[in-house]
Amino acid sequence: MATIAVLGDLDTKGLEHQFVADCITRQGHQAILINVGVEGEPQVNPHISRDAFLEMAGFEPEAEPQDQLQISATLRLAAPIALAALLKKRKIQGVVSLGEGFSKTVAAAAMRGLPLGFPKLLVLTKTGETSEQPDASSDIVLMPSIVSISGITPLTRPILIQAAGAVCGMVETARAQNQTPDRPIVFATIFGNTTTGLKHARRVLEEAGYDVITFHATGKGGRAMEALIETGLADGVLDFTTTEWADEIVGGVLSAGPTRLQAAAKTGTPAVVVPGCVDIVNFFAKDTLPKKFKGRTIHLHNPNVTLLRTNSEEARAIGEAMAQRLNQSVGPVSVLLPRNGLSAIGGKDFIFHDPKADHALFTTLRNTLRSTIPVIVREENINDSAFAEACAAELLKNIELKAAGDRERIRRPD
Repeated sequence: MATIAVLGDLDTKGLEHQFVADCITRQGHQAILINVGVEGEPQVNPHISRDAFLEMAGFEPEAEPQDQLQISATLRLAAPIALAALLKKRKIQGVVSLGEGFSKTVAAAAMRGLPLGFPKLLVLTKTGETSEQPDASSDIVLMPSIVSISGITPLTRPILIQAAGAVCGMVETARAQNQTPDRPIVFATIFGNTTTGLKHARRVLEEAGYDVITFHATGKGGRAMEALIETGLADGVLDFTTTEWADEIVGGVLSAGPTRLQAAAKTGTPAVVVPGCVDIVNFFAKDTLPKKFKGRTIHLHNPNVTLLRTNSEEARAIGEAMAQRLNQSVGPVSVLLPRNGLSAIGGKDFIFHDPKADHALFTTLRNTLRSTIPVIVREENINDSAFAEACAAELLKNIELKAAGDRERIRRPD
């Protein structure tokens, strides 16, 4: 028997959430009603009141009345913390919410704070509203209710029954799957121009007992990986393809934003970082390329994708940005540099081969990174098996360094 959180605005949708909780109970599970309503007294008795929910997250309920916007804003901050606390204590195995009004943003925020694979179902009247949508790092399941969730009617009843059945099925499946012990996980970044190299590295890591989860470095992929690193899911990170930094600095279409590279650094997750494909800035069709890049080296990957070669000035700026983030690292991290090309089209005799720009990048990284971060320069192309295997071996070493440090801290607590 599992316990499922039924979270919502019990002041306006209490009867509907209670109906879902009763359906869950009839299917052999327990339900915990959590009130995050902001409009008045709940219609039904919650197991966890709004004030108690806030206190679980370390927020003091306000003594003086607040307006609905203020309460909702506080709940959005508190909900992920409080729900994660219930999960940590193993008091919930799933969560469902009927999202309308203020509660939909609170429910979405709460669910985004839960780990990948944890059963989470959000029922919405419309599933195209941006504020409630899970981002690229979230696996919230969205279920359209079509009609407004108002009362137990011939139209809402089957939707609510199906919602209860869906979350129960998700929980039961997750519990069954989790009987098999998981292998440790490595996150890795990939792009078309680094696919061959990552395949070599992946083989080494899998033979060492790791599952390798890959993220395409297309902006959304990098952001998703950063968010998932913060959840503690990854045991190591092989950031083989950091091309999103070229787009961020130069103005391409696949930027992952200025926080790229920070998650592993701040969480202490062991990492190996390679400037894979930072010789490439990504744009759409050739006629979308900004005029300021006229006369630059470009490669038409296909009719809808135009690649721009970074120059020395841009390479230095990319190196500085990457080093600034990596210097925040509190865990073991190494940087590996392939002297014979950062991409499949960056090697000798290929269109993006530019030793001068690569030298500017490498020199900037070496000069800007703090002295405790190893910088290893190798003669191969990024896709050569020897280079990729060296990256995998270095990551395994960093993972062991982290494990040894953790063991030492256990022996000698602060």
